[in-house]
Amino acid sequence: MLELNLQNESKTLLLGSAIGKTIKYLEFKNFEIHLSGDLGAGKTTLVRGILQYLNWKDVVTSPSYTLCEEYEIDEILLLHVDLYRINSHEDIEILNLDRESAMQKIIFIEWPENLQTERDVDVIIGLNHDKQTRHASIECKDSDIESRIKTYYENQ
Repeated sequence: MLELNLQNESKTLLLGSAIGKTIKYLEFKNFEIHLSGDLGAGKTTLVRGILQYLNWKDVVTSPSYTLCEEYEIDEILLLHVDLYRINSHEDIEILNLDRESAMQKIIFIEWPENLQTERDVDVIIGLNHDKQTRHASIECKDSDIESRIKTYYENQ
């Protein structure tokens, strides 16, 4: 497990860039990242850093009210999901996360503890904060992914 202290928003965005750089060069059809942490811990900021690295030029908004924000970048479909207000399995089914796509698909799920079902997850990120800094713990299904994230983060 990779543990990082993120002293400010730019360090959270930098971690997002490191994750974006890592997944950009992976051969995958579907890739799923779960983001846990308190309100205001930096989950959407981290996703913004990933999207910016992948060349998204527009605004990245929290899906708190829309439940799912969709982005298309080159040949990648990105689904940014917030399950904070989800109360039932049917609410999740409506999002159709497992839909077929000709593009590569990356799914970011905030509040995955509300899923109510098991999913194949590639990266689990826990974010928390105290008064001075944010803390990130990153657990990857593949140790090579974790190693790349760490290398890119430390060398930028």
